[in-house]
Amino acid sequence: MTDEGRTHEVEAELDALDEPLEEPVAEEAPAEEPAPAADDAYLRLAADFDNYRKRVAREHADLSTRANERLLNELLPVLDDLERALDAAAEHEGEKLEEGVKLVHRSFVSLLERHGLTEIDTAGRFDPHVHEALLTQPGEGAEEGSVLQVLQKGYKLGERVLRPARVIVAE
Repeated sequence: MTDEGRTHEVEAELDALDEPLEEPVAEEAPAEEPAPAADDAYLRLAADFDNYRKRVAREHADLSTRANERLLNELLPVLDDLERALDAAAEHEGEKLEEGVKLVHRSFVSLLERHGLTEIDTAGRFDPHVHEALLTQPGEGAEEGSVLQVLQKGYKLGERVLRPARVIVAE
């Protein structure tokens, strides 16, 4: 075969490569049928998960509301006592006012203790986990690092510190 004949054959093969390939339709059709079923299953799973997520969020909000409702119901008697103390103050009855304020304080402290709130102990050495040092000053006769004065009480809920006690520490 001559070079010209060989060239024509190569050109014919190249032209054949340029032509679009025929896609066998019959072979791909069975592969496409399971895809809609898989898509449908995926969409159902996604919808179920979305519904679950919304239900859990709704239940969480309901639980929070119920917890707040219970606490507020327990705070209402304290509010009533406070209103009675304010009525006594309006009438300028000094003894009744002091007695009313003490009653409100006792009721409120009792309510908070029933819910697990405890006061942080400030006697002794400074503990950075439960105390916040606002000042250091020389303490005559006091050991270095001991709490001299409490400026604001601190509180714990269980073992968790809600607010550290603000204190003055001896140098």
